[in-house]
Amino acid sequence: MVLDAALADRITASVERGFADQVAHTQALVRFGSVRGAEHAIQDQVFRCLKDRGYAMERVHMDHAAIAAHPGGGRIAPDHSDAPIVVGIHRPRHETGRSLILQAHVDVVPPGPLDLWRHPPFDPVIQGDWMYGRGAADMKAGHAANLFALDALARIGLQPAATVTVQSVVEEESTGNGALMTHLHGYRADAVLIPEPEDEKLVRANTGVLWFTVEVRGTPVHVRKMGAGANAIDAAYRVIGALRELEESWNDRKAGRRHFEGEAHPINLNVGRIEGGDWASSVPAWCRIACRIAIYPGVAAADAAREIERAVADFARTDPFLAKTPPLVAFNGFFSEGYELDEGSEAEAVLATAHKRAMGTDLRSFMSPSYLDTRIHALYDRVPALCYGPISENIHGFDERVSLASVKRITTAIALFVAEWCGTEALGR
Repeated sequence: MVLDAALADRITASVERGFADQVAHTQALVRFGSVRGAEHAIQDQVFRCLKDRGYAMERVHMDHAAIAAHPGGGRIAPDHSDAPIVVGIHRPRHETGRSLILQAHVDVVPPGPLDLWRHPPFDPVIQGDWMYGRGAADMKAGHAANLFALDALARIGLQPAATVTVQSVVEEESTGNGALMTHLHGYRADAVLIPEPEDEKLVRANTGVLWFTVEVRGTPVHVRKMGAGANAIDAAYRVIGALRELEESWNDRKAGRRHFEGEAHPINLNVGRIEGGDWASSVPAWCRIACRIAIYPGVAAADAAREIERAVADFARTDPFLAKTPPLVAFNGFFSEGYELDEGSEAEAVLATAHKRAMGTDLRSFMSPSYLDTRIHALYDRVPALCYGPISENIHGFDERVSLASVKRITTAIALFVAEWCGTEALGR
């Protein structure tokens, strides 16, 4: 189905009419402090919202054994979320269009020191065009856009003429296991759209991500005999230096990778946490660093993990202390591979048309050196997985915010995409 201009205009106007309610709904989502492990309440709210709209509902719980057996499964640690995935399914009267998964995550990263925020992080203040709040951009605005794009069709008496599966997942910020669980549970569609905050562009390529820790043991003594001990924190910094060398080696391999070779530094190592020692006047006996590093599409996570282990072990053999007490490397979260979105799919063409109608500009694409749940559908479902969403600032930082004008445009584009990709039929069951 190719949308005529009159129907496109009706859909656009319907998004506009419902936008005040959409903003209020987004604010309600932001008020949930849904950090890892604390997503139960927001998922209950999402369940109610989808059920009230008449969708067939299911709660899907994490199957740890199935996740661990899958090559894309993130490592399951004690702090892994046990909140369910919430799924709402629209089934048409007549399946004449192409099916679609609309997915979003509700988990957010910790807000950090509260005094560094302009407003409390879970108070969704609006100033001008911006909605502030942890998760406002990443990605509760996109979560709401999925729902309200479908609402926009219903408001004018239409519904998709194909199965649409609305998936609300957790663990996107830690392992990707929420999205993987929907795959393992058997949900499939002809295309997937995930409205992450991507500045109104389509992600063309995406890095994989590994999380790991390195633990160093030292020899504790009183500081007056410091030379007789071995400082585990000092040793950990030396290990970080070796990991930086590995990071640069991986960046040097960007040549010939068309989505990456133009980037100054596509592979980033982040030392996100460091902890160690027990007493200021004792030489520290232990230190643990928690790291995140990206990998190129096509690089197996297991191969990258072995290279990290080898780099740490090779360095340790050159260090007088670490040679006797080798560091321990453990993988404890993301263990994911990257993907490249095939060009020329019909789904991308439909999105490009919807984008042009909503934005008035041509759809652009780019490489994102971060984790995205679209990798599940691109790598394992082998369907067009479109990551495309609103303009934002400061995601994972202080004063995270999303542009409301951009959210309205993105919602319009999603609604237009659904109408053309899935087709439409008169509202009803």
